[in-house]
Amino acid sequence: MDARLRRRLEMAVRVRDFLRAHRTDGVAEGAALARLEELVQRAEVLAAQQRAGIVATRAATEMRAEVRRALRSKLLLYLSAVGGVAASENLELAAQFRLPRVGPNQAFVTMARGMLEKATAHKELLVKRGMSETLIADITAAIEEFEQTLEATRAGRREHVGASADLRAVMAEVSEQVNESRPERSEGRRLGDYAGPEGRRSSAIDAAKRARPA
Repeated sequence: MDARLRRRLEMAVRVRDFLRAHRTDGVAEGAALARLEELVQRAEVLAAQQRAGIVATRAATEMRAEVRRALRSKLLLYLSAVGGVAASENLELAAQFRLPRVGPNQAFVTMARGMLEKATAHKELLVKRGMSETLIADITAAIEEFEQTLEATRAGRREHVGASADLRAVMAEVSEQVNESRPERSEGRRLGDYAGPEGRRSSAIDAAKRARPA
């Protein structure tokens, strides 16, 4: 949540708390408070979803970097070396087992899958030239894990973007509801007064101060 929306939500929470502490028996006032409570709760849920999307995206990015590093510098490097040895019997293998270049994630995984397919097709020759029996399975698992991090990143971004859009819409409603619910509506104070320059206070906070015992 950006700073502007955070300030507006914090202000709405203060107004809600003030109204809770100074309930009246009026039907309109009760309905306005109930609606404000509903909107604030929804905004808080969306803010949590927004944060969760950011955390998930960052975690997936870190995991992907780790998996990619292990895949390229260990598993595929080993396969490339064995492929170079096997090329003495099959010259085509030398080109087929070149390490993928450092580049975009999707291009990297495509090249890694290409090497895996070639290794599977020439497994017997590669094993005879020193390839581990488990290498193909290890590469397969690493590629699948890599692709899972890509999907986790996409899902995290979708959650963040979706929650952000919904949060902006809800906060617009919150702003309107705060303006309708503010204790000194007759004085014409608007939502901006709650988060204005230093020295300005919301009508709810002013009213709360005046309500304190001497």
